[in-house]
Amino acid sequence: MIKIKPYYHQIGKEVEVFEHSYKNKIPFLLKGPTGTGKSRFIEHMAYQLGKNLITIACHEETSSTDLIGRYIIKGAETIWLDGPLTTAVKEGAIIYLDEIAEARPDVIVSIHSLTDHRRELFIDKLGINIKAHEDFMLVASFNPGYQRGFKELKPSTRQRFVAMSFDYPEAKIEEEILINETQVDHNTAKKLVTIAAKIRNLTELGLTETVSTRLLVDAAKLIYSGLPKRLSVKVAIVEPLTDDAEIIEALTDLCNLMI
Repeated sequence: MIKIKPYYHQIGKEVEVFEHSYKNKIPFLLKGPTGTGKSRFIEHMAYQLGKNLITIACHEETSSTDLIGRYIIKGAETIWLDGPLTTAVKEGAIIYLDEIAEARPDVIVSIHSLTDHRRELFIDKLGINIKAHEDFMLVASFNPGYQRGFKELKPSTRQRFVAMSFDYPEAKIEEEILINETQVDHNTAKKLVTIAAKIRNLTELGLTETVSTRLLVDAAKLIYSGLPKRLSVKVAIVEPLTDDAEIIEALTDLCNLMI
């Protein structure tokens, strides 16, 4: 259970929607680009509700076995070991499947019976169905803009969730987030947010991802700890965005003018 309250600045009605989804036992889906506060929001809600949170960072090798469980050899015995999804179902935790679209297709199949009226998990290797604990909640996230057409959730899967879109906050809120997260001064926070806005509007660069609030927080932390501002911006904002030397140079020049 999360013991220290995570800082989170509400943008819209996401807290209210999540609370009602939890109350009505409806799975929750967060949609949006990386670094927009999706994971922090779930941590905040788990703290608010006083529930254990189990987070799984999904990737292309994540399988249903990784989530449900497997047999392992312990000494001279073969024993069953519950996976994180099974543990959450039994104990009534909130399980957060971060970037669920990255996981293997069998993961989606394995959660279907947990996302409808049945609220049960079938463990094929044990031949049993487990009814979800009253407090169990399934939460997932994915980035609709990442590798569009390749890593998408099927409509039949998305329609099993209440869904909300997350995006970068407006400037004043983003400045407040930076100040609260890093204790950086207001003037520096404002400059960092202005840099982010400028780069986000440079769509002609063809960046796979743009400047996230997470990158701004990293830059602000470096600046607050004493690293020179221009160097902080380059290593925390510019370099993570691209490996193209010309784009790095152009963005560095742009940022140097603004910071």
